[in-house]
Amino acid sequence: MKRYLPLSTCAIVAALISSASATVTMDWVTIGNANNAADTTSYGAVDHAYRIGKYEVTNAQYGEFLNAKGQSNANSIYNTNMPFYGITQSGNSGSFSYTVTTALANHPVVYVSWFDAARFANWMMNGQGNASMETGAYTLNGATSGIITANIGAQVYIPSENEWYKAAYYNAANASYSLYPNGQNTITTADANYNSSVGSTTNVGTYSSDPSSYGTYDQGGNVYEWNDAVISGSSRGLRGGAWGNGVLGLRSSSRFDGLGGPTGESFSIGFRVAAVPEPTSMVLSMLAGGMMLIRRKR
Repeated sequence: MKRYLPLSTCAIVAALISSASATVTMDWVTIGNANNAADTTSYGAVDHAYRIGKYEVTNAQYGEFLNAKGQSNANSIYNTNMPFYGITQSGNSGSFSYTVTTALANHPVVYVSWFDAARFANWMMNGQGNASMETGAYTLNGATSGIITANIGAQVYIPSENEWYKAAYYNAANASYSLYPNGQNTITTADANYNSSVGSTTNVGTYSSDPSSYGTYDQGGNVYEWNDAVISGSSRGLRGGAWGNGVLGLRSSSRFDGLGGPTGESFSIGFRVAAVPEPTSMVLSMLAGGMMLIRRKR
């Protein structure tokens, strides 16, 4: 079942208007080929088109979020271990500011919980700046525990496990799945950041010669990534393995849940976001015409 309804004209207009003040931009990969069959693992079937981040969310992108919404560090969207991996907090509560280490700006953000990822998605969906991080894709309203699912109409959100899996392992050209998220059934440390071959995270997209069949990067290695699955109790899903783990974590057959539930944070856990498909050029033309008519009536 689709996790969102088709966008209404008003929703598209709102998204277009809000993007004018946005400072964080995402490189998106469109995942089409709706109604594909599941893998032998039973994962990967998706009945709709969607977009997913080409890369993991970076320190630079999360730093923009923190500077917009983290003045008081409400709901602990900043973790005090982040300075070791690229983001430093300064000042006092109510006027906190955040600095991203230049050399680590394009590394994936880590020490983020599932709830941090959900708040980032809300903020992105609502137009960034001072927009709400508590409502939008997810109705959080201060929640930092429990099971919260994406709202109907969510436009930017944490990918479902099937959406994440399809982007990583599915090859639409031959309607098959690979064992690893490089489009192959074999992988080495020349293809992805795992098995402590580098010793820490790397810039997203470093292993640019081995993307998934759809063109995403680092869905194997670098950091585990949150998805929307509820694994056990309120624990949420993780996929993809991390820089310090062996090759098994990168396989399509490997799924994990967050240590400590959805509030778990670690030096090896990050995330990427998904989104509804981009409006077609025809819809955009109609919207532009509609906006002109609105102006003429004034």
